[in-house]
Amino acid sequence: MQPVIQIKNLQKSYAGGFRALKDINLDIDKGEIFALLGPNGAGKTTLISIVCGIVNASEGSVTVDGFDIGTDFRETRSRIGLVPQELTTDAFETVWATVSFSRGLFGKPPNPAHIEKILKQLSLWDKKDSRIMTLSGGMKRRVLIAKALSHEPSILFLDEPTAGVDVELRKDMWNVVRGLQESGVTIILTTHYIEEAEMMADRVGVIRKGEIILVEQKDTLMRKLGEKQLAIHLQAKLDKIPAALKKYDLALSDDGETLVYTYDTAKGRTGITGLLGDLNDAEIRFNDIETSERSLEDIFVNLVHEEKAEDGA
Repeated sequence: MQPVIQIKNLQKSYAGGFRALKDINLDIDKGEIFALLGPNGAGKTTLISIVCGIVNASEGSVTVDGFDIGTDFRETRSRIGLVPQELTTDAFETVWATVSFSRGLFGKPPNPAHIEKILKQLSLWDKKDSRIMTLSGGMKRRVLIAKALSHEPSILFLDEPTAGVDVELRKDMWNVVRGLQESGVTIILTTHYIEEAEMMADRVGVIRKGEIILVEQKDTLMRKLGEKQLAIHLQAKLDKIPAALKKYDLALSDDGETLVYTYDTAKGRTGITGLLGDLNDAEIRFNDIETSERSLEDIFVNLVHEEKAEDGA
């Protein structure tokens, strides 16, 4: 199956020589949720802006459903909905008017039933006659999503969609995104909330300094790069880790009541059996042990840290 978006050898340079994007190659599959992670200034918004036709690339090509974004701009843009990071809305318009107007911009005929459906999905129906200026930041963010969906796109870009949105609204919006995916919409999101990517994404890409350093199925990534931690809750406090246990690189909690052992799940031998045996030999007794897995955030931070180390940063 041909990817719904194909990005080949994409580059973006600005006057003065700054290279915002460096040789980006990326395929997005139809119907997936793809999360693009990266620190501020990594190139996330620039990449999205090029695909959506807002910024021109310096080199390379992008196709959407097989159509080139340059030569077939209207065709590709009609397939894309974009929710920008900035809260730019028509302050004096009503919710209903601004969403309906966005649909008209794409040459779509009026469809009140569709607009009503979107507003209800986004819990905006009771605000349909309210002026945008009277809404909270979270509600304005929902209006931006409604505007992006007004022309029934098959691809939706969400650039930091839940920035400034409280936890409850964020979870509601995640449910909306899942519903859109179930209806066949392909979703590409950038986010600072890595828990968002962990909960929502099928695949994860990491971008740093304009380069994609990793693209992987989320579950595979967490399985390959994930580490587990074994927390050993002691019967008696320790002041320090005994010399006999130094080889395990243990961490001792501030209260001295817990030893933490980190091990790689990809390795055949975890070292746990040896550790427990050495604890017994050292006459260190424990009440309980528990394991926990690294989160996607831990993996992301480590990836970026490793790249910085390689660059000598």
